[in-house]
Amino acid sequence: MGDSNVNLPPGFRFYPTDEELVVHFLQRKAALLPCHPDVIPDLNLYPYDPWDLDGKAMVEGNKWYFYSRRTQSRITENGYWKSLGVDEPIFSTDNNNNNNNVGMKKYYAFYLGELPEGVKTNWVMQEFSLNSDSSSGSSRSSSRRRTRSKIDYSGWVICRVYERNYDNDDDSNGPELSCLDEVFLSLDDLDEISLPH
Repeated sequence: MGDSNVNLPPGFRFYPTDEELVVHFLQRKAALLPCHPDVIPDLNLYPYDPWDLDGKAMVEGNKWYFYSRRTQSRITENGYWKSLGVDEPIFSTDNNNNNNNVGMKKYYAFYLGELPEGVKTNWVMQEFSLNSDSSSGSSRSSSRRRTRSKIDYSGWVICRVYERNYDNDDDSNGPELSCLDEVFLSLDDLDEISLPH
């Protein structure tokens, strides 16, 4: 638990898509099913600053991955995670080419200092959560499971943390962000612009 020294075979890399994180990892975790290989550790994020994740979370390149329990407190020793206020749905295509909304991706930026006067850093967290019915399949099986089980499927999230690099236009070694990701992340910068009254 918390050990990121996973021995993947030579040549294997951990670069999951948003859909893979939700469908193949988070759904199995929430349903208490095994995941092979078990590469993503459980970690209580909020005591740790983002630069302290090395050695505690699964790292691939400049991205850290871990499971955490959903919580309202996102305060760390030296700062806090602030929501950027944007939720992006995660879709999965089934065998019948139906697009199913299976989860949500929320964006957070890390601020140094105390609320609300912190200084924004380049650290970004994407928090992936399940939709209330995505972990249990069809609505009929969902209602049966709810009566038999008191597991809170919405309690688990997967976090992907990385540091954005603004200095290098050639971002080949940095995080791969979609155009939509960039738009969402730039929305937070609008708070810093003061308009004439």
